[in-house]
Amino acid sequence: HPPIPSHSFTMAPKKSTKPKGKAPAKASTASKVDPLFPSRPRSFNVGGAIRPAGRDLSRFVRWPKYVRIQRQRAVLYQRLKVPPAINQFTKAIGKNEAAGVFKLLNNYRPETTAAKKQRQRGDAAAAAKGKGKTANVPYQLKFGLKHVTTLVEEKKASIVLIACDVDPIELVLWLPALCRKMEVPFLIVKDKARLGTLVHQKTAAVVALTGVNKEDEAKLKIFQELGLEKFNKNAELMRKWGGGIMGLKTQAKLDKRAKAVAAEDAKKAASLKR
Repeated sequence: HPPIPSHSFTMAPKKSTKPKGKAPAKASTASKVDPLFPSRPRSFNVGGAIRPAGRDLSRFVRWPKYVRIQRQRAVLYQRLKVPPAINQFTKAIGKNEAAGVFKLLNNYRPETTAAKKQRQRGDAAAAAKGKGKTANVPYQLKFGLKHVTTLVEEKKASIVLIACDVDPIELVLWLPALCRKMEVPFLIVKDKARLGTLVHQKTAAVVALTGVNKEDEAKLKIFQELGLEKFNKNAELMRKWGGGIMGLKTQAKLDKRAKAVAAEDAKKAASLKR
């Protein structure tokens, strides 16, 4: 075949993209906005608008192990039968009573190291001049399980406060029984962190007062009587078991079963009357 000459092909003219005339001006979007359905532009970045806003996703969170354990423990304490020795720790004193107790104990917080040094220097200076005794130690809160146990055994403690959330509970499980035996008033309070702040610690399982100043004796007597009434001499507290509360699903299932049984009995009774 002979070669085809290049001049025999002609390219089609390009269409110009520019409009020939002026395009009509678009109507402003503001005029078309519907107040009932406002525009809500979404952000599809990480943590953006993919999930519905305001939805509680706490059920789907992988919580830390310690959070899961404490939640499971709380549920188990509801489901299982809890013996009275453990159940009594759920019966802490009320908010108003606790406020009064902590207000009193706040006056007897242990000295800081600096304050103790300063007092000892003052006492030593007074003793050197022959004006005072060297052992002028003020009343203050005692803490630490071993220390408080010794005070209770020797009947030196005026009142004992036990935290309701000690873990493991076995650390203080026997202490109420010891206080009852030695006739030392005790109170179960919320919580170990609050007791800890009184004695300059993170937490404290138990604290005790050995005595108070003359102006606070009346207040101390009120709290001692409260402890004797609510805890030491409360026979119901030493007998009452806790727990045995089923979950919502189980309760609903049992209610449904009870209704079905009642309906069946009603049918039988109606058939017998006929």
